[in-house]
Amino acid sequence: MAGSDFIRTPQSVPLIRTKYRRIRTMIPAPGSLSILNDLEKYESRSMHGQMPVVWDKAEGFSVFDACGNQWIDFTSTIFVANAGHSNPGVIRAIRGQLDRKLLHTYVFASGVRAKFLKKLIESTPKQFQKAFLLSAGTEATECALKLMRMHGRTIRKSKLAVISFRGAMHGRTMAAEMLKGNPGTASWIGYSDPNIYHLPVPYPWAAPASKKNYDWGRHFERDMNALKKNGLDFRDIAGFMIESYLGWGAIFYPREYIQRMAEFAARFNGLLAFDDIQGGFGRTGKLFAYQHYGVKPDLLCLGKAMSGSLPLSAVIGPSSIMDLPGTGSMSSTHSANPLSCAAGLATLYAIEEGGLVKESYRKGKILHSFLNALKSRYSDRIGYVFGKGMLAGVIFKDPAEGKPDSSFPTKVCERAMQKGLLLVHTGRESIKIGPPLMIPDDALLEGLRVLEESMEEIIAEGTP
Repeated sequence: MAGSDFIRTPQSVPLIRTKYRRIRTMIPAPGSLSILNDLEKYESRSMHGQMPVVWDKAEGFSVFDACGNQWIDFTSTIFVANAGHSNPGVIRAIRGQLDRKLLHTYVFASGVRAKFLKKLIESTPKQFQKAFLLSAGTEATECALKLMRMHGRTIRKSKLAVISFRGAMHGRTMAAEMLKGNPGTASWIGYSDPNIYHLPVPYPWAAPASKKNYDWGRHFERDMNALKKNGLDFRDIAGFMIESYLGWGAIFYPREYIQRMAEFAARFNGLLAFDDIQGGFGRTGKLFAYQHYGVKPDLLCLGKAMSGSLPLSAVIGPSSIMDLPGTGSMSSTHSANPLSCAAGLATLYAIEEGGLVKESYRKGKILHSFLNALKSRYSDRIGYVFGKGMLAGVIFKDPAEGKPDSSFPTKVCERAMQKGLLLVHTGRESIKIGPPLMIPDDALLEGLRVLEESMEEIIAEGTP
């Protein structure tokens, strides 16, 4: 596929048959290329670049193609399938809604929408009293930006400034790209919002190696004072928009940094909003990823795993903020459609009844113990292992120069695919790992051993 890092010519690979993996054909599998070629011909290339696996079925923690190949899935389709692919409860709920012959209502009321919203709000911390439902995560971040500025203007007309981390991922629409602050990906916009400001990411390596008890709170204050020197009046801060962890590497920020940020926001009557779209619903061993920081956000953006399958996202917050837009002034054609709400309700029950938040915490210890042991064995290749719970980011470096290495993890992802494991290929110096939370321990360990084998083979082959 044009622009892909992966081999498109079918390769003879070792046949594999284990309890959880089966590779019985060449890879890419017979019939795959015609589908991939049609996609390349008729679809924008912006959708392409993933490994050449054509999914035919996904169930639990397994992905199958039409030829009977079976992969252990460490992607959860980018952290959507926390409750498992084709979760039986979700399937029943969707089928029941189909049988009811109510698939769309626009903003007209439906019983399943009311049930889902009630369950969502009752399942979240007490400061979240109301929700606004949308279809995609980037819509949720746009909505949160709107709400922060509407709230700011009730205090001060010029209170419009929103602060985010430079390079954080909040989606691909205009405001989301502006929040990201990457000139390369936002150049199509043609201008910058003068009221969006960016903080440099407080990477762990930003702390001087000589200081064991580095003061991350003071680090935040210095970052804010730098913005002040560039013209920011703190009284004009409407709020902070924070990706709960830096997505490309599963990198959490220093706890003290975020806590000082929360104090700062409150001091200047600004709101604290977290984009928890990728990290929510048990992924990190807590219900929401922001809870690792010990702060209470005013707004929370949710999506991905909330429905386990269908397009559904949300912004939740206190009534005083969520009700700022007037009646009928904020809606979306497909938001809160009955089919997505039915899937969302069933997913919330599946996470709760399966104890998946606790399971994520427990299995996360297995995951991170294995990965940190791998880091110790290959310290020349692996610089860091980040993440919490059933989320991990493995950061690779060039063994000769110690610089970030994006080539090696790409080759590891491809080899793992050939051996029956799907990993999150970021295109950067990282591999992300996020299996469905219901994966059995032995399947988790089998997948991790495949990752290790793939690394060993690529290293032995002398791949640069």
